[in-house]
Amino acid sequence: MIIGITGTPGTGKTSACALLTDADILDLNKLIKNEGRNLGIDEERDSLIADMDAVSDRVREIARVGAGSGVGGVGENLIIEGHLAHHISDIAIVLRLSPDELELRLKERGYSEAKVQENVLAETIDVILVEAVEWCERVYEINTTGMTVEEVACAIREILDAIGRGIVIDGYQPGSVDWM
Repeated sequence: MIIGITGTPGTGKTSACALLTDADILDLNKLIKNEGRNLGIDEERDSLIADMDAVSDRVREIARVGAGSGVGGVGENLIIEGHLAHHISDIAIVLRLSPDELELRLKERGYSEAKVQENVLAETIDVILVEAVEWCERVYEINTTGMTVEEVACAIREILDAIGRGIVIDGYQPGSVDWM
């Protein structure tokens, strides 16, 4: 099974995943960049255009090879992280952040005003959550607003533990966060 940790850029995915030392997590952005699984550069957004067919094929290959070996996940599960992870996941953990706080974080990163506004709008109208609900078998949602990185990592770990034990836990239902 492929478990994706996803969310709008700036919601805390990479920082929280860095604290999950008990899990080997595949960074999709690094895979796309390091293995050349892209279609070029989007000059307007100053980012690579992911070749999602190639990314999906590679992730599924890693999942097949690593199943049961602990490579790239926990047990039989492959864990992937990135804002595109929900495109190829069976289960998605979607990190959310208040649009006001997200705007501040993205500006601190030096994103262009257009890129900041595009991501803030995407967060406000639940773009990634809606896609995850449409495409994934199961979706969990974590509101990271006001949480420390350690608290976010703990919430992710709680969800991953429940998935590993084959149970569904309450408190992270999709749609529980509403910025409108």
